[in-house]
Amino acid sequence: MEKPLKHTPESVLVTGGAGFIGSNYLLRMVRKYPDVRFVNLDALTYAGNLANLHEIEEASNYRFVRGDISDSNLVDSLFEQFRFTTVVHFAAESHVDRSIEDPLAFVRTNVTGSTTLLDVARHHWVENGNASRMRFHHISTDEVFGSLGLDGRFSEDTPYAPRSPYAASKASSDHFARAYAETFGLPVIISNASNNFGPFQFPEKLIPLVISNALDLKPIPVYGRGENVRDWLYVEDHCAALDTILHFGSDLRTYLVGAGNEVPNLDLVRSLVDLVDRTLDRSEGTARKLIRFVKDRPGHDFRYALDVSRIQEELGWEPDHTLEDGLKKTVDWYLSNKGWLDSVRDDSYLHYYDRMYTDRLNSGGN
Repeated sequence: MEKPLKHTPESVLVTGGAGFIGSNYLLRMVRKYPDVRFVNLDALTYAGNLANLHEIEEASNYRFVRGDISDSNLVDSLFEQFRFTTVVHFAAESHVDRSIEDPLAFVRTNVTGSTTLLDVARHHWVENGNASRMRFHHISTDEVFGSLGLDGRFSEDTPYAPRSPYAASKASSDHFARAYAETFGLPVIISNASNNFGPFQFPEKLIPLVISNALDLKPIPVYGRGENVRDWLYVEDHCAALDTILHFGSDLRTYLVGAGNEVPNLDLVRSLVDLVDRTLDRSEGTARKLIRFVKDRPGHDFRYALDVSRIQEELGWEPDHTLEDGLKKTVDWYLSNKGWLDSVRDDSYLHYYDRMYTDRLNSGGN
């Protein structure tokens, strides 16, 4: 049965579009929907990399704006200029280890920044009587639900129980999104996804860190005994799910997005390093010798797993990639894009914005 279209985006504000998931999303959407305008608002913190978007930076339906989502004057001016019908909100501090070191940075971006966006959208949409044709898609994480034991899965109705400052900040932003929907009638959708992996992921995260260290024959750290279990979702599948939710999801609805690829961290690391060795024609077991068990992270959740029956049954979404397919594509991408990886490791990627706009000025562009 054909799904009923619930929203038609015309002018879309994508926050955090230079980050890992946001850039993969924009690469998909800008090319797929040439008649839709996409404005990428990103502060270009350490995890934002405009080089990810090189393929679309000259697209006629794409515009980049450097700025902070907590800057209400800037966000308001962008709403005035571009008349957004849609917000897809990725921008967030997302690394758990960093949230333990500096919790307040996560409050500023994930809580204050998210609420600023919601409030500006309320002013432009609800107060002007246009809310019915608008959509605010808030992107979140399964970590807001806390930790599972050996059995069970999180559902959309699972009570929140965050166990890290990162998870608490995302839980708070989820609550504000839902509160703005209930109190003000803002047309909000929330999606909570499992662990993503794939091209352009910053190499502080597990999978690109393992690939990078295995490539360079450096020690590969594994927390505790490597028994923690995650559900791994290939980023292209996540972006396809977000595309579906944006167009066909229902307002005031939450959708969980996972792939059912549950695996203990140690098993994942072993599979990855073996894949790197095979791809590089190295002797079997070369990279496994690099694995080092390190002190476990405080509040390290044991297991995440999602019940994705709602998005499957209501919207017909299914992941296209098995874990093996996704890992193979990811390893191949990193090994084929060593220049990108090197630019991140030596911080030269941080100057891409300056180089890009200097080149444009020199060529007479704007």
